[in-house]
Amino acid sequence: MTVTDPIADLLTRIRNAQMANKSLTVAPYSKIKEDICKVLKSSNFIEDYSVEKNGKFSELSITFANEYPSLELKRVSRPGQRIYIKHSEIPRIKNGMGIGIMSTPKGIMSTREAKKIQLGGELLCTIS
Repeated sequence: MTVTDPIADLLTRIRNAQMANKSLTVAPYSKIKEDICKVLKSSNFIEDYSVEKNGKFSELSITFANEYPSLELKRVSRPGQRIYIKHSEIPRIKNGMGIGIMSTPKGIMSTREAKKIQLGGELLCTIS
């Protein structure tokens, strides 16, 4: 099955697993999804992630932290409408309690990191 928006697919898998009170979910592997999981882990929204080889394809296994029973995950930039922002336009998500994930020239990072080093880019999604 071909997925036109793999980042939205990852966010939906995480959202659905948490609504079903699962402690683990699996998604097809890609480098950008791994980088998004790395940002989520560093911000303590997920407990851990790992890349596992399943046949000839790799999968991303995501384990959830119990502190965040229901995350609000929103896809901002889509394949049909890319949203680019300058470092001065980076929004505060949930008054600083949430994070945004950006694709910058220096890689995938949270909006807090991008604002700290004054770097703009594409706003991929927000998590609160």
